[in-house]
Order: sequence, then structure tokens, then C-alpha cells
Amino acid sequence: MAFRCFLDLPSEAIGGHFGADAGLDRWAGGDIQPAQFAPVIVRTGGNGRKVIRPMHWGFPTPGQSAEMTPPGGMRWVSFVRNLESPFWIGNLRHVGLRCLIPLTSFVFSHGSKGGQLQCRIDARPAFTAAGIWRDLTDMPVFAMLTTEPSHALLPVEGGKGPASMPALLDEAGQEQWLRADWKEAASLIQPYGKVDLNVDSIG
Repeated sequence: MAFRCFLDLPSEAIGGHFGADAGLDRWAGGDIQPAQFAPVIVRTGGNGRKVIRPMHWGFPTPGQSAEMTPPGGMRWVSFVRNLESPFWIGNLRHVGLRCLIPLTSFVFSHGSKGGQLQCRIDARPAFTAAGIWRDLTDMPVFAMLTTEPSHALLPVEGGKGPASMPALLDEAGQEQWLRADWKEAASLIQPYGKVDLNVDSIG
């Protein structure tokens, strides 16, 4: 993974910020990593209310199933980059299978001396990346959409910059992602262009 993600807020604070029910399985805060569980925000089928659900970060690769694969042998696909891929398109077009992935920051490594760049959104305690999810037989899973890096990240290492970053959504985009048809929702997946993306060196 080109970046690490953090969610340094408990479920109650996440729910309060995004207008979502905190749910029964509460998150205490920390980093979130592929192949582990993390909280995501989905809309419930009955009344459309937003709720936080813990899900496994990563879809099983094609041809694998958790029931038939030996322990430790599963391979997971955690990021969505190609929006036309047959592997993803069914989920992407199904509005009920889109989710919001709350974050408080994400961090890139850069340079040859182990430097790091931390990315936050100014004046917002948390923000979201676009995601998709589905229920497997034994657990729900999700994947994060990624995009080309924003201009704010391009000066890294002489203008080369990272290869990708989370597909961030502003407040209006969050509602569109959870409700809109696919053509409108797909237009949201682009480099984050607002000036409130704050990039700080932390090492």
C-alpha cells in the first residue's frame, strides 16, 4: 500500500460528525489496515439511515473463498482503481453496496531517509474516502477507491509524487456517493482538488 490510513476517533465521535448511528461493535480509534477490520458507514435498507459497521478491508481475489482456503492462504484485493473492471463494476453500480470510509489522516512515506507526509483536511476532525462493500457468507468486506494524487502532493520528491491516494469525498459528495446513479457517482472519483487538503512533513 502506498499510504497508511488512520481513524483516531471513537465510533461515537465518528457517528456524530457524519450523522450515523455508532452501531453495536464500537471502534476505539487507531490505524486501519488492509486484511483487518475497520468501521465503514453504510445506509440501511429499511429507512436509509446511516450506520457504522465493522467490515474486513479487502475482497477475496477471484476464485478464492474463505471457507475453502487454508488458514493464512487468503489473498485480498483492498483497493479499486479501474472503475471499468468486471471484478468491481457490479458493486460500483449498485447504490446499496457503496460505503463511506471515515479517516482522520493518511500518511505517505517519501524520500530515502524514511520521511513521512501526513495528509488531513483543514477544520474537519474526520473526512471520508469512497468505498464499496458486500456481504460474504461469513463476514462483510469492503474496498477503498483510489485516484491520481492531488496537486498538493505533486511536489514530493522533485515533483514525482505518490502513485495514488484515497478517493476523497467532500460533504456533498458523500451523500451523492450513497444515493446517486452510477454515472453521477463515477464523476466523484477524481483527484481531490480543494485547497483544504493539508500536507505536513512528520519525519
